[in-house]
Amino acid sequence: MNIDPVLHVGRPDDKRIPKEERCYDLLDSLGVEYARADHEHADTIEACHAIEQLLGCEICKNLFLTNRQMTELWLLLMPGEKPFKTKLLSKQIGSARLSFASAEQMLQVLDITPGSVSVLGLMNDREKKARLLIDRDLLAKPFIGMHPCINTSSLRIRTEDLLEKLLPAMGHEATFVTLPWDPDGET
Repeated sequence: MNIDPVLHVGRPDDKRIPKEERCYDLLDSLGVEYARADHEHADTIEACHAIEQLLGCEICKNLFLTNRQMTELWLLLMPGEKPFKTKLLSKQIGSARLSFASAEQMLQVLDITPGSVSVLGLMNDREKKARLLIDRDLLAKPFIGMHPCINTSSLRIRTEDLLEKLLPAMGHEATFVTLPWDPDGET
């Protein structure tokens, strides 16, 4: 993977696509400091490992989920290397078995395509169709890594800024869940 070896502070100097620009506009308007790495498409957690080294933080796994009836949507943020079993999460949030939402739903609600899912996409969910779920293990980390709605850049922001500035500005509250590292165990 080709990664710009320089960690940048703040928004890029060159013009980016509108949804990426809106991410920087939001962060800047809230006074949220962020570091940025530019790179080739990184649409899997495995592709993000070299980027994480440059950013100095983990890029979280972002899963856009729906219930069996496809009437409810959730955005789950969790550690990238943590395994995921829908049964364990479904039980915690009191939902029918979960599956991945469609690319069409993702684009319609978050203005994001697969491989670029990020909590920043919630700024596009003005109708509050998606509910945010955050694995408690992410709260112990001082920084969180994410894409700015496109997977050719990655950002590092303070976890505190995500919770105290970004989520309130986007009008979304988080529900905190506990997902096990051993998905075959019930703890």
